[in-house]
Amino acid sequence: MTTTDGTDRAHAAAFAKLAPGLATGAYVAGEWRDSFDGSTIEVVDPSSGEVLTSVANGTVEDARAALDAAAAALPGFAATPPRVRAEMLRRAFELMTERHEELSRLVVLENGKTLADARGEVSYAAEFFRWFSEEAVRNTGEVMTAPSGANRILVTHQPIGVAALVTPWNFPAAMLTRKIGPALAAGCTVVCKPASETPLTALSIAKILAEAGVPGGVVNVVASNRSSAFVGAWLADERVRKLSFTGSTEVGRVLLRAAATNVVSCSMELGGNAPFVVFADADLDAAVAGAMVAKMRNGGEACTAANRFYVEAPVAGEFSARLADAMGRLAMGPGLADGVDLGPLVNRSSRDKVAELVEGARADGAHALVGGEAPGGSGFFYPATVLADVEPGSTILSNEIFGPVAPVVAFGSESEAVELANASPFGLASYLYTRDLAKGLRVAEALETGMVGLNRGLVSDPAAPFGGTKQSGLGREGGHEGMLEFLEAKYIATSW
Repeated sequence: MTTTDGTDRAHAAAFAKLAPGLATGAYVAGEWRDSFDGSTIEVVDPSSGEVLTSVANGTVEDARAALDAAAAALPGFAATPPRVRAEMLRRAFELMTERHEELSRLVVLENGKTLADARGEVSYAAEFFRWFSEEAVRNTGEVMTAPSGANRILVTHQPIGVAALVTPWNFPAAMLTRKIGPALAAGCTVVCKPASETPLTALSIAKILAEAGVPGGVVNVVASNRSSAFVGAWLADERVRKLSFTGSTEVGRVLLRAAATNVVSCSMELGGNAPFVVFADADLDAAVAGAMVAKMRNGGEACTAANRFYVEAPVAGEFSARLADAMGRLAMGPGLADGVDLGPLVNRSSRDKVAELVEGARADGAHALVGGEAPGGSGFFYPATVLADVEPGSTILSNEIFGPVAPVVAFGSESEAVELANASPFGLASYLYTRDLAKGLRVAEALETGMVGLNRGLVSDPAAPFGGTKQSGLGREGGHEGMLEFLEAKYIATSW
């Protein structure tokens, strides 16, 4: 593991260049404003711990004002022709593409990920606007004769209503566009609360949407660190008909209970604990390359990140050694520094959690082939780490690591691999490598996850339905299914 030197000055200079154009207020009813009580949230650079700037800290009154604006804008926007809504989203895609580098650098500064990761995220985020600009005109219905012949059955899809969108810090651009895109394509208006760690990217996207022609009140974005009361005010109001949340399963449970009062439709993209299965017949070069993507995308801070590596015993040692070699060659440092492959974790508590999990695995008998010790100095860094000889019952395997740590467990048979992989309450993503296509498809069907990467380390695609099973969530984002989450089916019985 190599570490690059401090680029605090480079980060400060980069932020100074971006700062004049940044929005730091709440975006409500097409206007920028301070919070009702004038309070603010400090946005911190994870690479140094230094404060970048402050943004408006929304109160319950701000939450209600945003909801008032969305409710007032709903009838007009729902009646807007699909092609018009599509062109707004297409223009937003074009603007994000034009400002790709600016947005990427902003993501690095407030999130900590490397510039390469941030560039990938911004491209991915923009694609949701392009994809749903194309889906907006494909809100199809159905006409059929009832089996009895007594009448016709007409099925149409209408906007569900005002949607509350709550997004996390790990993908501050993509998690927002993945929700706003289908909502606007369907004709819904939205109120959005980005994570308080990374509000600047969300506010910048709000500016882009306004410039793209989205009317005031259709998209409202307010940051707040009073999350429970803030989102609770939305869910207590009968005008909110949809909640789309990405975050931890623990918070998801709380929101589902709150949503039950008004029977709010919920899409929940929650925690993950992705298994990465390598069979002895796999192409190990491809498996290691896929593992580096599945594990190290966003420094491991992804719900789809490979969390548990199950490798067939005959190749477990060789795979672990190769993975350790690849991980050990990553350069760690501030995200904007030249040649950096691994940035800091988002905050101190995240870094401390990862360190605690690694120490627990060591206490259970595992040993680090590379990494395993947090460095000194400023910032919230943790090195890329490979743990060998991890016991199947180790605590690290039952927790979402959310960091650059790969614990490796050896298995003896296909049935054991499936049993170990499915031994989790979570079921978001899984990965498997084998040269035997029949085995690969058989195991893919047996894995209890909503998404499977078969000989691939990346599953995310705006054109595909993203989501999980079990306690990893409800509903799907992306694909045609993503827009259906924001539509209500209406059946009309008639005769002619």
